[in-house]
Amino acid sequence: MTDLTAVDTTQAPKAIGPYSQAIRSKAAGMTFLSGQIAIDPSTGAMIGGDVADETRQVLANLNAVLIAGGLARWNVVKTTIYLVDMDDFGVINEVYAEYFGDNRPARATVQVAGLPKGARVEIDAIAVD
Repeated sequence: MTDLTAVDTTQAPKAIGPYSQAIRSKAAGMTFLSGQIAIDPSTGAMIGGDVADETRQVLANLNAVLIAGGLARWNVVKTTIYLVDMDDFGVINEVYAEYFGDNRPARATVQVAGLPKGARVEIDAIAVD
């Protein structure tokens, strides 16, 4: 029997495919958060605005999933940022630094050809207890 449980909250957007918002392994003390894009959970639509606004919404969505899993941003140990345009890297870094503060998880940033719903940024995360 597995100790894996799905983390699900209405405070973050529903998954737009056959996956969970996050999967938690209590035995390992780890939670794996699926990538989030800038969808407003109350409307199910992408938010308007610039890439900074998108990044703030992405991080708010991740934060909602963390909270639903009994965690907080300081539990995050690794993120991956997916960008459509590397010219947005600096702006995203500013918003990311505001969100994480002194907590500096390991990170990778990858440029991609496209993201769901025309998003400009997506971020996934791994958190530990």
